Amino acid sequence: MRPRLTRRLAGFGTTIFTEITRLANEAKAVNLGQGFPDFDGPEFVKEAGIAAIRAGHGQYARMAGIPPLVQAISAKYQRDYGITWDPETEITVTSGATEALWATIGALCDVGDEVIVFEPFYDSYRAAIHAAGAVPRAVAIRPPGELATGWAFDPDQLRGLVTDRTRLLILNTPHNPTGKVFTKAELALIAELAIRHDLVVLADEVYEHLVFSGVHVPIASLPGMRERTVTISSLGKTFSLTGWKIGWTCAPPELSAAVRTAHQFITFATATPLQWGAVAALQAPPTYYTELLADYSARRELFGRGLEAAGFEVYWPEGTYFIAAGFSRLGYDHDVEFVKHLIRDAGVACIPPSVFYLHPELGRRWVRFAFCKRDETLHAAISRLGQMK
Repeated sequence: MRPRLTRRLAGFGTTIFTEITRLANEAKAVNLGQGFPDFDGPEFVKEAGIAAIRAGHGQYARMAGIPPLVQAISAKYQRDYGITWDPETEITVTSGATEALWATIGALCDVGDEVIVFEPFYDSYRAAIHAAGAVPRAVAIRPPGELATGWAFDPDQLRGLVTDRTRLLILNTPHNPTGKVFTKAELALIAELAIRHDLVVLADEVYEHLVFSGVHVPIASLPGMRERTVTISSLGKTFSLTGWKIGWTCAPPELSAAVRTAHQFITFATATPLQWGAVAALQAPPTYYTELLADYSARRELFGRGLEAAGFEVYWPEGTYFIAAGFSRLGYDHDVEFVKHLIRDAGVACIPPSVFYLHPELGRRWVRFAFCKRDETLHAAISRLGQMK
């Protein structure tokens, strides 16, 4: 029989998140692998979704999103960043940021086009690029100490990747899995290259409200970039409702029309009552975001100090809810083997980052932990890691 899976997706198999969760369940390990909270989202958001169900909002929504939600998204960007997006023609609600990524990449990339990514990267990027028949090209973000005191990339390597076939550049800031927040100087370099070579930037900003040091600057706010940027964000990370799968894109009309062409044939419309819940979320007062950041700052400090006490070299994240940690002091030099050791012998699961690279050897010497967990979960993991030492 001929292979059933297209050659474009052959070799991807099961995601690392599914595999690590399976191993963690078998070992009854504390699972700090996949990045979802083990606590629930705000009651006022849930109640708005429930009220929408009871009010009969159970049919297809407008393809690009219900009017109150796209208006709320528009108001958010004006309030937070001073960026004006037209709710009718420039904002599209998707079933999570992952669908937004696939719709954008599928709509903008032809077979043979090249897409620049910063490695390590969220694994969906590579799959979406291959599914579109495009080719990923990677510039490495190096760990602290290799190029700079923090996570950094070589500007000359980035410049050297741009060719006449380059179509798209994917920028993720705050960055998963490293926790890097791109600086204004780095964003200016990316913008300069995009403008000079007529590139579109896909800006994945789902961790925009989880910044502990530095400042999140949307690249669309830079001169000349609004017209060539597709900004993606979502509800899940900010409101601890990852299972709701409410995401969106913000882009000028021509790019939005392209994204919507793909979106309408992927999901057509996102779950209607959950969109109403998202409206309530985006109308949260400023105190919500202040408390969110304070809570995650405390978790970051708690777990980071616990990792240090267990012998890890902690790369303190500037943003996101992930901590990258080196483990060379613990006698290992290969991330996959070390993760298996942690699950088996310490009862703690994390992610081996080499799976997030085109060049896996660059990610062999550190691992990624998710600290978006209750304090008792983090204390349990710290206790087990301490006993391992």
